[in-house]
Amino acid sequence: MMTKYIVLLRGINVGGKNKVPMAELKEVLATKFENVSTYLNTGNIILESTYPEKEIQQLVHDVILQEFDCDVLAHCISANDYLEMMENLPEWFGVNKEDKNNLIFVIAPYTGEKMIAEIGKGKPEFEQVDYFKNFIFWTAPLKTFSRSRWSKIVGTEQYQYITIRNFNTTKKIAELIQNK
Repeated sequence: MMTKYIVLLRGINVGGKNKVPMAELKEVLATKFENVSTYLNTGNIILESTYPEKEIQQLVHDVILQEFDCDVLAHCISANDYLEMMENLPEWFGVNKEDKNNLIFVIAPYTGEKMIAEIGKGKPEFEQVDYFKNFIFWTAPLKTFSRSRWSKIVGTEQYQYITIRNFNTTKKIAELIQNK
């Protein structure tokens, strides 16, 4: 049975590194999966497949390595799990448009619970942090963003086990998977 998935690529087309033309990637992936579409240049892919998540991740990784000579992580989530996460957003997440509202996708072997335990719940005076399964919701005012605990995750061991999307991208991906 075909299942719809979201594949998030970590660290492509950022600062001139790991260049992967999404239109070309879409063409190549369409030879292996059904109903492939992409959103933005930052590595958001929607596809359908009979393969399980781990196999999709490996196949997408291998295609990118072979076709574009980029060794990037592909993180796969079922559309059902993604929509369940959207139904469990904290009431404060994405409300204040002046804040930075990021969804952090936690990649195995880490879990959301383990990531929160290691990084911390956040500094209440500078940020709000919560999680649902392997999704971490993080909001911080722009003017004090650099003082937040979660802004300092870059360069840590845990950083390699996450990929981040802003709230607008998060919402748009949900719309796309519901409309296809």
